[in-house]
Amino acid sequence: MTSHRTHWTGRAALTATACALPLCACSDETDPSSVASRAASAAESVGDRAASAFASASAEAGRRLDSIKGGVDAKADVRLGTPSTDADGRTTVDVTATNPDDSAKSFTVQVDFKDPDGTWRDTVLVTVPDVPPKASRTSTARSTHKLPKGTQAEVPRAVRH
Repeated sequence: MTSHRTHWTGRAALTATACALPLCACSDETDPSSVASRAASAAESVGDRAASAFASASAEAGRRLDSIKGGVDAKADVRLGTPSTDADGRTTVDVTATNPDDSAKSFTVQVDFKDPDGTWRDTVLVTVPDVPPKASRTSTARSTHKLPKGTQAEVPRAVRH
């Protein structure tokens, strides 16, 4: 089954982590409290960037979902399978939409991927097209990059249209 997806990632946060850590280790200052202070500041900065990336991705997904003409909240009509890893190392999850309507409808579903600690890692929008009346159809959400083992998926929003 073909699925259509749009994605946003937290790569900036991961890059920030890789860049921030050497700043702490390469300082001219060897005072442990000074080094610890800079490490805490770098970690806070990375956390802020990750939070910012999540907010940005969620906002963009929200704008796209809000722009769907005649869309109806359908979160209760969508369920996710168990996340797995595909041959490319990306996390995938089946998205099944059940159409309670009397005519065929499509669903646009926001899927958030979170690592085992609950930290957001990726957001994708998946379309489950042309679901027949009173029936279900499944599409697959696929992360935009490799995610850690144990990544979970959730549906914050879904729209039937």
